[in-house]
Formats: sequence, C-alpha cells, structure tokens
Amino acid sequence: MDAPSRADDAEAKPGPLRIGTRGSQLARAQTGQMIERIRGLGHAAEEVRIATRGDIRQDVPIARIGDDGVFVRELERSLLEHRIDAAVHSLKDLPTATTPGLDLVCIPERAVPFDVLVSRDGGGLRELPPGATVGTASIRRRVQLQALRPDLTIVPIRGNVDSRLGRVDDGSLDAVMLAAAGLSRLGHEGRISEILQPPDFWPAVAQGALVIQIRTDDDRMRQLLQPLDHPGTHLAAVAERALLAALAGGCLAPIGSWGRFESDGQLHLGGRVLAVEHAAATSVTAAASAPVDTVEAAALLGRQVASALLDQGAGPMLELMRHGIPDETDGERG
Repeated sequence: MDAPSRADDAEAKPGPLRIGTRGSQLARAQTGQMIERIRGLGHAAEEVRIATRGDIRQDVPIARIGDDGVFVRELERSLLEHRIDAAVHSLKDLPTATTPGLDLVCIPERAVPFDVLVSRDGGGLRELPPGATVGTASIRRRVQLQALRPDLTIVPIRGNVDSRLGRVDDGSLDAVMLAAAGLSRLGHEGRISEILQPPDFWPAVAQGALVIQIRTDDDRMRQLLQPLDHPGTHLAAVAERALLAALAGGCLAPIGSWGRFESDGQLHLGGRVLAVEHAAATSVTAAASAPVDTVEAAALLGRQVASALLDQGAGPMLELMRHGIPDETDGERG
C-alpha cells in the first residue's frame, strides 16, 4: 500500500486558522478576543497582522486617503488571495456594498454601542466649561456636539485610544469622545465620564459590533464560526446597514442609527441624519419596529426607516454635508 502523500497529510492535519487583523492596538485586542473564542471551540488559530491605508496614513483625514473602506481593503485582498482564512473587522468600518467573493458570516454579541465622553475632571458633557476643547474627528460626533453644546471648541484628532486619552491627561484637551466598546475592549471602562445615547446622541451604524468575514466558498469556515454568531445582534446590524445603504451614505457620513430587540420581541430601529448650515446644527430622526426573524425582514425595516428620514428632508442634508464640511473622520474604530 502506498504511503500517504504530503498533500494528503496536509489535508488531514491543517495548520492553525489564520485570522487577519489590522495592526492597531484596538484591532489586535478585539481580534485576540475572537481568536480565543475560536480556540474555545477546539480549533487552533493565529493572528496575522495586515497594514491598511487607514493605519499607515495618520497625518491626514480619513476621507482624503480614499473611500470608506480604508481600514478593510487590504484585509479583504488578503482573504481573496488565500493569505488568511478569516478577517475580523469593526463592522462600522465596512462599506455597505459587499465585496464579491466574500461574506460577512459571523457577528458576535454586540458591546455597548454608544459614544462616551472622557473628560479631565470626570464631568459630563453639560458640565464642561464654556469654550472647552473636545477632541474628535468624526463628523457625526462633531455635529451632535454642536447641537448640544455650540459653545465648545471641537479639535480634530486621530490616533489610537491611548494617544487620545493622553491628550486629556497632558492637558492639551479638556475631553475626548470615543466609542464605549473600544474603551471596554482595552480595559479602560473606568475612564468613562458619561455615556451618550439616544435621543440626544446617536451612535454610528453598527457601532460596537464586530464581524468575521470569510471567502464565500469556504463552507468549512462558515460552519466553524456559526456558534459564535449572535442572531439578535446580526439582525439589528443588518437593519442599521440597510438604513445606511438606502440613504446612500458610507461609513463616513453623518448618520446615526441604533437597532435592538426589546421585551416585546420586536426589533426597534431608529435613525438620525445630521447637518450643519451657517454654523447651526440640524437633524431629522425616524424610528419603526417590527417582529423580525430573518435577514430580509431586518433589511426591509432598515429601508422603511430610511424612507421616513428621506421624507423629512434627509437627502438635501446629506448633500450639504458631503460638499460643505471638512472631510474628517475617526481613525480608531471600536
């Protein structure tokens, strides 16, 4: 009887699953958490770091680097070229248009989806003194800050979470705005001064959610990752992203949304579109709910809320923001 070939042996004893990640501190932390969960299912897995345009170019606003996929395109290319078996992303980084040949198959349970304020003295947004400096480069956060506190001085900043917190610690800023999920994943929950949430402050679409992306034809990875998927989070994220797509907004647009299942068993989805004109912040908000148990039903709910926003004038507001405000956005996603 012939001895097994090397190819047969490799198929029988596959190496560790190669899980791709950006090289940022936060990306590696959240990918590490996913790798531990994969190992908990009994599979060997290892991290593969991949540099993205958004990480390399820290000297310019994100939108000037390219489109709204600056944190994901290199990871997707690595997947398509079989250099990795899966990629872990912050879901809010991903464009709503799917990449041919790739699927978003696993969305684990979401962390806290809201933005937070970290201030030097521990006070909340309303306790900041007039003219206080607040660091954020996100258009969505900036417009909502202007609506609540038009007297504040908004300072555009990029960099990782620790460098942003350092700007508060060294006194160069009075406060910074960050994602609650990012702080939690890095063990910095104790730095939070205030959690900001609807109806006053809306998070980015899919904020706080991670997603694992694989090749469409990789049935083994699809089956392997299925136990890590959280149906409630998955459906809420689909609804939010359908809302964003229907508004023709990328992840750089000043659009907020939040979907969640409540005690009535229905998916409740809200959305907000923001704009600034003549230094005054404006917004429109809409919400709806439905008994959702399929991806198709979730996407329909998202489109319904988007339609209600458009009926209120969201389209001209988005055009105004695309052409009338500096194109900065955050560089450390969570």
